[in-house]
Amino acid sequence: MRKLPAKLASQLYDAAELIAERGLDGTKIDDIAEVTGIPKATIYYHLDGKNGVLEFLLGDLLDLIAGAVGVAVSGPEDARTRLEAAIVAQLGVMLEHPFLCRALVGDLGRATRLPELAVAIHSTFYEPIERLLAEGVADGSLRRVADPATVAMSVFGAITIAGLSVAVEGPCERPVEEATRLAAAIGELILSGLATHPAAPAAPDGPDGPDGPENG
Repeated sequence: MRKLPAKLASQLYDAAELIAERGLDGTKIDDIAEVTGIPKATIYYHLDGKNGVLEFLLGDLLDLIAGAVGVAVSGPEDARTRLEAAIVAQLGVMLEHPFLCRALVGDLGRATRLPELAVAIHSTFYEPIERLLAEGVADGSLRRVADPATVAMSVFGAITIAGLSVAVEGPCERPVEEATRLAAAIGELILSGLATHPAAPAAPDGPDGPDGPENG
């Protein structure tokens, strides 16, 4: 997809709410032209109709996430702290753009069939998180996992589903605070898990136990 002029790109954001409300199948290119103020011929010149509009909007959302996550993972802190920051970063972008998220939910099947978006997701989130996992093992802030690629995918999935679930409810009055709240819950799940960790059993009393003669 060719790079769009900045003014045209900013105008296309007005189509996000329309697509979110009606779904792509229920949206006509004439509707998009009307709500954005972009002539229909111009839309067709730059994009592959309304499918191209959706692809642009979702691609731009991923670009925003990539920028925010990139800043979060490149800080000087240990890997665990940067992972927590990356979770907040992605959620923050999603909650700042609820209509883009709702458009994604409404046409998720179509979106998952866009090869460029699949590649973008991999470079936007999977790869940075995989690197963080390796760096966490090196700096001692994260434990080694058997399958880093699947773990990175699972982290992305947890964040994305949580963000989409909140976004479909409508715009947040305080997106930053809501992103921080969600990130804390997701971070606790990812970093601490759900299982309890019973204390190791105490050593029995005996010759070598705490009350044995050798310890008296």
